[in-house]
Amino acid sequence: MKIGLPKGLYYYYCKKWVYFFNELGIEVVSFDTNKEILELGNNVATSEMCLSLKIFLGHVVYLKDKCDYILIPKLNYGIKDQMCSNFDCLYDLCNNLIDIKILTFDSKKEIKNFIKIGKELGFKRNEIKRAYLKASIKYNKELKKLKIENINKLNSSNKKILLVGHSYNIRDKYLNEIIDIIKKYNVEIIYSDLFDDDYYFYLSKDLYWKYSKKNVSSVIFCKEKVDGIVFLTTFPCGLDSLVNELVMRKIDKPYLNLVIDDLDSLAGMETRIESFVDIIEQA
Repeated sequence: MKIGLPKGLYYYYCKKWVYFFNELGIEVVSFDTNKEILELGNNVATSEMCLSLKIFLGHVVYLKDKCDYILIPKLNYGIKDQMCSNFDCLYDLCNNLIDIKILTFDSKKEIKNFIKIGKELGFKRNEIKRAYLKASIKYNKELKKLKIENINKLNSSNKKILLVGHSYNIRDKYLNEIIDIIKKYNVEIIYSDLFDDDYYFYLSKDLYWKYSKKNVSSVIFCKEKVDGIVFLTTFPCGLDSLVNELVMRKIDKPYLNLVIDDLDSLAGMETRIESFVDIIEQA
């Protein structure tokens, strides 16, 4: 049996599923974003959809003939955990636009979701719980290591840049071409999504949007410890266009706002990044 996990949007917040399916002996199928996947997404998306959503839809189309099921959750959150409406509509979009077999869940209690999916796939409750516990241990260990490395970079003697963006953008291999440009200049990159939740909810209590809260809190926490800040977002993200603008007006730190529509114009991006690095090196 093969389960497809589209490598976009929710994937970077649900990676525990990869370990879970592996523990059950199920093959997980996913692919890094490439030009073909982006074009597939453009073919089924509307022009108003952001690049991140187009990438996700492209992954679903690319996976549909390569696996038995595709995992697409119905993410219904309460007000305190509100996210972009794109997350809420993923299941309905894919179910209506693309001919695929979907596995889904909608409970806020994590263990219930794993038990539900495990039972649908024919596994016994004790097998599911065992796989869930092992997957949780592996996932938490991996995440803890990344967070420690991220915090330690704040003590580096090199110039430091805080990269502010959602995980599905700054972790995407295709969009990472821009991050690779930054790395050429011997600077440490601090990632806004790799801090404990305590930082996020303590430093930015009143912000409505869950992942915008994480981004703003990372700026508050790191602004005195980094030399510059790069905001990375995809066009036309309504949440980022509002929240990032409000943050940029209030920070007394060199910053660069990168809005990505497509990656056919990387030369222009490289010039802007080079100029920005020159600014923070001379500061």
